[in-house]
Amino acid sequence: MKSIHLQMLGKLLVCWCALVSAAVQSEIIDCPLREAPYSVDSPLLDVLLSEAAVEAVKSELPGFPDDLPPFLVGTAIPSFAAIISLRSNARALGFDASSLARMDKLLRTVPVTRDDQRARCARYDNDVPELGVLTASPAVLVFEKITGFDHGDSVVAARTAIERIAAQQGWSVYTTDRGGVFTAQALANFDAVVWNNVSGDALTVRQRAAFRDYIESGGSFVGLHATGGDSIYPWQWFASTLLGARFIGHPGNPQFQKATLLTEANAAGIGQGLAPGWAMEEEWYSFAETPRKDSVSVLLRVDESTYSPVSWDGTDISMGSDHPLAWMRRVGRGKAIYSAVGHRRESYEHAAYEEFLSQALSWAMAPNDTKHGNGR
Repeated sequence: MKSIHLQMLGKLLVCWCALVSAAVQSEIIDCPLREAPYSVDSPLLDVLLSEAAVEAVKSELPGFPDDLPPFLVGTAIPSFAAIISLRSNARALGFDASSLARMDKLLRTVPVTRDDQRARCARYDNDVPELGVLTASPAVLVFEKITGFDHGDSVVAARTAIERIAAQQGWSVYTTDRGGVFTAQALANFDAVVWNNVSGDALTVRQRAAFRDYIESGGSFVGLHATGGDSIYPWQWFASTLLGARFIGHPGNPQFQKATLLTEANAAGIGQGLAPGWAMEEEWYSFAETPRKDSVSVLLRVDESTYSPVSWDGTDISMGSDHPLAWMRRVGRGKAIYSAVGHRRESYEHAAYEEFLSQALSWAMAPNDTKHGNGR
């Protein structure tokens, strides 16, 4: 009888340990800002998720967050608050440098609790999807994890355009919104990874490392519109190297304007056969600086004389005669291409832009003599 009880106790202990292990794993997901101190540079979402942090902000902004527009302070994912910070929105909130400094000092005294860590990490995942059978080679991964601003119909329209192009080229397409696909084993199945209007930080520390290694070892990245349109980027390599330019705003009155896009000659021949310029109605991104540096080749730029580059609050966001909107570069042994065009779903049905995307994707998918070794 004693041995039976011991066996039962042993089984209970095994089950209990398994449950504890699962609980611990769910808590300690390696999200990038899990233990970062609160500051005016924290994603506003993380501040909103902490009562103590909210109280610290109220010392300088008594009506926070109740007096702010609901879309700005929502905590349900996706949330606009995931892609802005108190510093990036200081002007809109009415902070001067001294009040921002005082608020930052107070925020840094707020302890980061275990509950805070869980709340911060809840928007990440370790869910490795089942890839199934990729019916053709080469294959493209379309990634759509959105924790920031969701472009809705435009995400669907971009995906549909990619699938249409892939069908014409004989490629396989696999689409997921799970960051868990970013493992060396899963990425080895793909010749290119398209970030389809991804907004908000999307990958854990391990997933970041797997993706960076994939690119630098010969893989390809294609980023569309919102992927380069956040106000803050916790992952500096992604913003500075893979994208290569920092978003500062887009026109506000009106948001969508017709303007002329100009193609530029490049070694890859992207834009070949298209008119030197064509008109589109779009949301035109502006950047803090031109990406035209190092090994970057600009593919498209917008003629600022054909629209009004003024943001919602009247700020001049013009870049002058050189206003790139799409560019490509080598990253390690890999390739990267980004296009800021694509807020409106109609853009993905525009004949000239769809042809441009087809050529850009073909460059990304083309065999690379320094390929990452996916065996395809």
